[in-house]
Amino acid sequence: MVETGHHHQHPPAPAAAGPPPVSSMAISRGTTWTPAEQLHHLQYCIHSNPSWHETFVLAFQHYIVMLGTTVLIANTLVTPMGGDAEDKARVIQTILFMSGINTLLQTLIGTRLPTVMGVSFAYVLPVLSIIRDYNDGQFQTEKQRFRHTMRTVQGSLIISSFVNIIIGYGQAWGNLIRIFSPIIVVPVVTLTSLGLFVRGFPLLANCVEIGLPMLILLILSQQYLRFLLRKIQMILERYALLVCLALIWAFAAILTVSGAYNNVSVATKLSCRTDRSFLMSAAPWISIPYPFQWGTPIFRASHVFGMFGAAIVASAESTGVFFAASRLAGATAPPAHVVSRSVGLQGVGVLLEGIFGSITGNTASVENVGLLGLTRIGSRRVVQISTGFMIFFAIFGKFGAFFASIPLPIFGGVYCILLGIVAAVGISFIQFTDTNSMRNMYVVGVSLFLSLSIAQYFISNTTRAGYGPVRTAGGWFNDILNTIFASAPFVAITVATVLDNTLEARHAINERGIPWWKPFQHRNGDGRNEEFYSFPLRVGEYIPTRFL
Repeated sequence: MVETGHHHQHPPAPAAAGPPPVSSMAISRGTTWTPAEQLHHLQYCIHSNPSWHETFVLAFQHYIVMLGTTVLIANTLVTPMGGDAEDKARVIQTILFMSGINTLLQTLIGTRLPTVMGVSFAYVLPVLSIIRDYNDGQFQTEKQRFRHTMRTVQGSLIISSFVNIIIGYGQAWGNLIRIFSPIIVVPVVTLTSLGLFVRGFPLLANCVEIGLPMLILLILSQQYLRFLLRKIQMILERYALLVCLALIWAFAAILTVSGAYNNVSVATKLSCRTDRSFLMSAAPWISIPYPFQWGTPIFRASHVFGMFGAAIVASAESTGVFFAASRLAGATAPPAHVVSRSVGLQGVGVLLEGIFGSITGNTASVENVGLLGLTRIGSRRVVQISTGFMIFFAIFGKFGAFFASIPLPIFGGVYCILLGIVAAVGISFIQFTDTNSMRNMYVVGVSLFLSLSIAQYFISNTTRAGYGPVRTAGGWFNDILNTIFASAPFVAITVATVLDNTLEARHAINERGIPWWKPFQHRNGDGRNEEFYSFPLRVGEYIPTRFL
């Protein structure tokens, strides 16, 4: 462990006459823990790899975790668009296919961190705005309305992708990251997770009889039983999620077949039953997503501008996830130029999603980063292999639909654990600062509270149709503001950056952890940066330096 500069003690002053010094409370209470640049107890880091058979099982686990969010966003948007079960199955296939491609690109020439690139809920409000505009009975069938809406979403994604490309490869985002400090990273990473609390217990509570057992069983098996059952300790540490999910899924199927949900509300049936997704019957056996599968994209200025806010929010979300992934993968904090190029590549991914007809843009998956901490395996290879499962199940639709029919409350129980791990990782960055500084307490506390409070205000005052608190005559302007302020990570970046760089910033260099942080934010500031973030083989020789 390398002790950082701002934790060194100043030379003691010459002894003076007077009462004997009072002993430190820390010493009297026992052992104190020094800052650690890398987390303890990681079994595999970014460069180290499990055996091949373990790698494939762990990769499949990553696929299962990202599948929950994929199905959730398809359920949220496809039906209001006018789509049926067949349309939903095709949308899910397209999302999985593009997630596989974008994840592979990000791990090869992006951050190179083990992060899965999944769907972003930041795009929901702009998409709902498009749905509203086409919900006035101007189409003869719902199928026509769905396709027209998808074509408009495609056009908006294609144009809005250039926001990420410009701020990423133009180094604007990198210049923002360079004025970060560990004090800023704490609320940004923490709120990237806590801002998704609705995917936790509220989702679980939609069917508490299967969601709550999933949560309890996962905690017991992964954290307690592994100490009692030493012979299968490794299995429980790494694969408890799959084992518990299979058991609870089977339990939900038994409840469904036994008629436990025959006389319940429609909402309960949709949440609890294992036969209400209709994806198995609707999904094709083999289908390869292809460019412009819904038709020629439609470009409307009001919808394009409205999606610009979502593009910026997705960049903020990914930034927090990248910093969390670096800790859980045993790597140094990603340098500013690496985060910037990854945001640019994220824009390329959104462009591809617009061309292939995905329903939203992409962002780094918080849940999958939490899985790195749960399994204590931060191997890049595991995530790269998981892209094979995403692409395979996207092409062979019946097989993918089988796993996509897992009730969402089961995923809610899983997310309660995974999102909590990421929140704790964000808090761990505070060890590199002066935790006794009232200035730092002010910045972190105000940033955390305002980010959650502001985002919750915008979320709770947004209707199901997508009307947020900001309601001016300009619909695109409303979409931008309602989208960015409903994002806790974006508000955290804004508030924390302003406070940390204006409140006695120059006089609190050591308190803010700048001596530890600064080397990591420059290309050659720390020798390990090249080890973790350089391109594979000789790819870097063919890419202009300004894009590296």
